[in-house]
Amino acid sequence: MSPEFLWRLRARLAYAVARRLMGWPWLVRQPRAWQWMQGQFSRMANLGDVAAQSFYGHLLLFRGQGFGAREEGLRLLALAAAGGDAKAAYQLGVQALQGSAQRQPDGAAAAHHWARAAEAGHPLAARRLAELYRDGAEGLAADAGQAERYQALAARLGL
Repeated sequence: MSPEFLWRLRARLAYAVARRLMGWPWLVRQPRAWQWMQGQFSRMANLGDVAAQSFYGHLLLFRGQGFGAREEGLRLLALAAAGGDAKAAYQLGVQALQGSAQRQPDGAAAAHHWARAAEAGHPLAARRLAELYRDGAEGLAADAGQAERYQALAARLGL
């Protein structure tokens, strides 16, 4: 066995343990344990694991401390969305439509991300995209044809 194989196996096992430990609230509140868990999440995300990028991106976006954590969360979500993760693409659409202190709300970017998520089978993305096309948004004109298309997709996906 190569050393790289063993290192990756160790990283996967530690990540799995850290994910299981997330179910223990008392442990998550312990600073040293939390720091170790974040290290495992970060390592797997940096190794290119799409599920880890999505999970850690969401964690940083919603629970991260400071502006840098939010930006890193968005970066990881973008990587996960490019890897095919529907939840990450959906969340990028939500963030694009909300805007921030650094970015204006962007309906076209939201439509792009939600279309990617809807095509990957995310039903809420299809419904939100239908609403977005029906009402229009900043940077995106209303389009009744696209609205109907995504409403039908949302219905097929269960909404």
